[in-house]
This record gives sequence, structure tokens and C-alpha cells, in this order.
Amino acid sequence: MTNPEVLRYTQESGDFSRLLSSIPYAETIGLACDRFGDDLIFRLPRKAENLGNPILPAIHGGVIGGFMELSAAIYLMMSQDALRMPRIVDFSLDYLRAGLDRETYAECRLTRQGNRVANVQVTAWQKSRTQPIATARAHFLLED
Repeated sequence: MTNPEVLRYTQESGDFSRLLSSIPYAETIGLACDRFGDDLIFRLPRKAENLGNPILPAIHGGVIGGFMELSAAIYLMMSQDALRMPRIVDFSLDYLRAGLDRETYAECRLTRQGNRVANVQVTAWQKSRTQPIATARAHFLLED
């Protein structure tokens, strides 16, 4: 997915442009990431290609799931000292509301990290954090 040099640059500089451009799916959906102190906020911009239901209009559920899974993986990579891509073991997603055609945000929280496995919780919202559109739990394998 990405090489250690790009991960090191991103960890040291806080500039996510090289990392995100090295991930084809991130480029396709338009994923962006902003750092606020120690917090990372992932952003899925409004984009016509991400719509699944043009009548509502609403973002395709697979795009929301992919956005959240990729956000969890990037968050975990940035929170580790080792420069490696974690491998996803399990991803569970709860859709709570329709993801309407507007900018979407995601925030991740590391709930457990052992030597071999890490768990990340992800919340996605649009207008207000208090009204999430989806929540997810991702489990990653950390071994090389």
C-alpha cells in the first residue's frame, strides 16, 4: 500500500499529502486528513462520484465503509512507532443515518493495542458530532 519512507515523512512532518496520494482508493474517494494537535480528523469531501442514491442524494454505503476503514488504518499507522501497514482482521460497521451529499468527517480512537493486535473505534458524522451517521470497530494484526 505504501512504503516506509512515505510513512516516516508523514509521521515527522504531519503532511498527509504523500501518504494519501500513494493510496489509490484514498485518491478515488477524495479522502483528506487534518491534524489538530494530537487529534486526526479525516474528511470525505462532497463528491458526485461517491453518491450511491441520487434521489436522496446519499453517499454510497461502501464509500462510507471504505472511508472509515481507511481512516482507522491510517490512524493506527500514525499512532505506532514502527513503520508498517497494519493488516485488517475484522471490520464491523453500524449505519445510523443516511450519509447525505455533504462533507463527512471521521474521528478514530485506539481502544486497545497489544503486541499483535490493535482495535480502533471510528465515528463518522456530517453536521454534528452528536449525530453520527455511522460507527465502526476495526481489528488489526500488527505483525510483519
